[in-house]
Amino acid sequence: MIKFHPKDEMLAQHVNGQLHLALATAVSAHCELCAICREKVAKITEQQAQSSFNTDLHVADNDYASIDFSAMLNQITSLDAVQTEATVNSRALVQIKGKQYTLPRAFAKQANQSWSGFGKISRMRLDADEGHARASLLHIDANGEIPEHTHTGREITLLLEGHFEDEFSRYVPGDFIELDADHQHSPKTLDGCLCYTVVDAALHFTKGISKILNPIGELIY
Repeated sequence: MIKFHPKDEMLAQHVNGQLHLALATAVSAHCELCAICREKVAKITEQQAQSSFNTDLHVADNDYASIDFSAMLNQITSLDAVQTEATVNSRALVQIKGKQYTLPRAFAKQANQSWSGFGKISRMRLDADEGHARASLLHIDANGEIPEHTHTGREITLLLEGHFEDEFSRYVPGDFIELDADHQHSPKTLDGCLCYTVVDAALHFTKGISKILNPIGELIY
């Protein structure tokens, strides 16, 4: 069961179109995997619609009372369901090291780049960068591990397939993990996993030979 979700404030920013593309992609993909956050987004959307009708359109009391927002929202949801069924076959597929993954619809126009990496870690940079934010698909082979590190900025990780664990928890597909400089961890996976990551600053490695990467961290994050 999904345990980690975007904060309600981030969901509201998403509804209002206030997130940059990399974060909006993360929230959209999470909501596709998470019924709880889909419901929250639907409620926020309904609240925004009611507020807009009330304050901007100055609907007369009698007309306003006759508007069935629940029916309107259900209609929108039904249309979205039809669109989902129509586009499910056009979702992006990515292949890495003999495995194929079907991605959420949010990645349909982005996951068309090549993989790079070393050892058990592979990365596909996506065309969703904005400012200092960098967006990537990250694949870790079975029994792979990212060396222990902390963060010089914010790191968002959405687990798409497989499982991984760190010093804080064990994560399942759909988990939306937000970390910053207060967190130090070493993610590892037994069965392999595929993640979507958004970082706005370089990682800072804290152990072993990986520390030699810190001086050039700004160039490779």
